[in-house]
Amino acid sequence: MKAAVYYGHHDVRIEERPMPTRGQGEALIRVLRSGICGTDATEWRSGPHLFPVDGTPHPLTGHVGPLILGHEFIGEVVEVGPQSPFAVGDRVAAGAGVWCGECPRCLEGRTNLCWSYTTFGLNVDGGMAEYVAAPEKMLAPIPAGMSLDAAGLSQPLAVGFHAARRSTAQPGDRVVLISAGAIGTFVLAALLSFGDIEVTVVDFAGPKLDRALRLGATRIIPAGDDVVADVLAAVHPRGADVVIEASGAPGQLANAIRMVRAGGSILQLGLPAHAPEVDLPAIVLREVTLRTTNAHVFSEDLGPALQLLASGGLADELLDSVHPLADIADQLERLATGRLEGKVLFDPTMG
Repeated sequence: MKAAVYYGHHDVRIEERPMPTRGQGEALIRVLRSGICGTDATEWRSGPHLFPVDGTPHPLTGHVGPLILGHEFIGEVVEVGPQSPFAVGDRVAAGAGVWCGECPRCLEGRTNLCWSYTTFGLNVDGGMAEYVAAPEKMLAPIPAGMSLDAAGLSQPLAVGFHAARRSTAQPGDRVVLISAGAIGTFVLAALLSFGDIEVTVVDFAGPKLDRALRLGATRIIPAGDDVVADVLAAVHPRGADVVIEASGAPGQLANAIRMVRAGGSILQLGLPAHAPEVDLPAIVLREVTLRTTNAHVFSEDLGPALQLLASGGLADELLDSVHPLADIADQLERLATGRLEGKVLFDPTMG
């Protein structure tokens, strides 16, 4: 089968790889869409950082050497075992990671923090290929009539749902969302699905900010030297109830601290390239809660993501294009250099 295989810095190759073998409790899937995200772009631009290709086996999966990319994938079931909840021909969306179900974090329902959590396309071969074998417990049925392009965005939207839940934003809250990029837009969509939440989106003026307004943001504020003052003037002079920092850009956590009210909450989603300075007195003396978020919880986030994508035009706003696997290096470069406004998907059946 054809697969997009990561070897190292600026080195992803389309190769012939053996067909995967379905294990117990797994389904063999013909991949129909697979996506890339910021993690893939970082590994392309400056890695390897996370991918186990440097000769050291991954501590949980044992994988070492070149890695098939792809942790955002959907497809068609082509083979299952006995007592499977799926049948050959079913269309399914995959959560990115596998959890044990038995450790303390799993028993709390926080399967994304499982002690043995492993992620397809990061710790073990993934779904940027014609076929992948995946545990049935990390698969969800795609709603009838839903387009493949829309379903292909479900895993990153699930990450947005998890972030929105972690923010603790409730109907009636004033929320400031820093970043109108792809992940910020997924968070915005999830927040708006929760009910009457006022969301102010901050980013540089341009198409991404305009998209946030079309999707239902209460207001948009262009980033600039006076952005904190502009936000406080528009939202409330004492600050927002919740601020979500989804950019990871320098200085934005500091801005979030200045934008949130006393007793409010900050959710840090964006990953900065360098450790930011944190004004601890401004947090401690005002009892501001600082939360973080990582990945998603399959049982709580993937289903709502699929339903939201099936019900409206969110995919039309967020999908940039669909490509054959042969285009992956060009598209990783676009993503790594900030030249993508939306999400790119790959169809291994093309070309």
